[in-house]
Amino acid sequence: MIRFIHQKDNWPNFTWNTDEIVGLLSEVRNLQGRLIGKMESLGFDLRSEALLDTLTLDVLKSSEIEGEYLNPDQVRSSIARRLGMEIASSVESDRNVDGVVEMLLDATQNCFKPVTTERLFDWQAALFPTGRSGMYKITVGDWRKDTTGAMQVVSGALGKEKVHFQAPDSILVEKEMNQFIDWFNTNSTIDLVLKAAIAHLWFVTVHPFEDGNGRITRALTDMLLAQSDKTNQRFYSMSAQIRMERKQYYEILEKTQKGNLDITEWMSWFLNCLIHSLKSTDETLVKVLFKADFWTKHSKTLINERQKKLLNKLLDGLDGKLTSSKWAKIAKCSKDTAIRDINDLIDKNMLQKETAGGRSTNYELKE
Repeated sequence: MIRFIHQKDNWPNFTWNTDEIVGLLSEVRNLQGRLIGKMESLGFDLRSEALLDTLTLDVLKSSEIEGEYLNPDQVRSSIARRLGMEIASSVESDRNVDGVVEMLLDATQNCFKPVTTERLFDWQAALFPTGRSGMYKITVGDWRKDTTGAMQVVSGALGKEKVHFQAPDSILVEKEMNQFIDWFNTNSTIDLVLKAAIAHLWFVTVHPFEDGNGRITRALTDMLLAQSDKTNQRFYSMSAQIRMERKQYYEILEKTQKGNLDITEWMSWFLNCLIHSLKSTDETLVKVLFKADFWTKHSKTLINERQKKLLNKLLDGLDGKLTSSKWAKIAKCSKDTAIRDINDLIDKNMLQKETAGGRSTNYELKE
């Protein structure tokens, strides 16, 4: 019995109803144009800050979809180093962080270069620098071998498993990927936004690697969206939006992979998700402009390095509430020093106590 889309006779000749998606595609294109125009009107420093924020968000959320939570400071610092940007409070980053960053930057900064088998192998190897996924040794820098059985997406307790999807047999992967890569590099008749939607579904369905398929799928999606924007600077994160809509994402993916080659419903979902992503970018821009305005306003205010470090963390979105104890831990100083730093910033109208009461005093930026 044929259960999955890749088992259909005319796979991968996808079809869709253009009339049902043309309105969504027009809205995407309009939002892309407005966003790029808005960003180009900013100065170089603000544009760079927005780029750094977006790429950091993209790396974090793409990993979170797979259940891996990276250190935001390490991700931000790793991206900044590779882009030649100087940022306050830069930290050293782990190899697994650097690997995800290197893959995303290669996909987006070199978005107009062709995809090759070797390039994909390099991306997957970068994600697993130790050759292991958690405790388990995996095939790295090569297509999956299926030595322990078919590649399946499974949920449920032992003995009550539900198979949501089964990928093509490993002996078919090389042929499947040669066809995908040829299409990815040469097909120029389709709108690049629609091509991103198709590439996303196609790659994740072939599932060519033993691990890392989701993150590589999203990197390829970003690559085509960068081509569609005609710029390697990223100001919106599809991965962040997929993370927010993760339940619906897996539902539509499973439905499509168990359906036929008419992928209109998948295309509509993808375009709507992209529209939400483009609209949410306004939040990133507001944060970038607020940060620039904050430092402009206090450009002549004398503060020490600890204070500058913590203020930047607040401006970038500190995880949780800021207390004197957290200040001391992050700044690596005593609690008494932290309290003096905080009170000094309150006197200088840069910090204030949060109005909401609680068991401990929390502090926030002064608007």
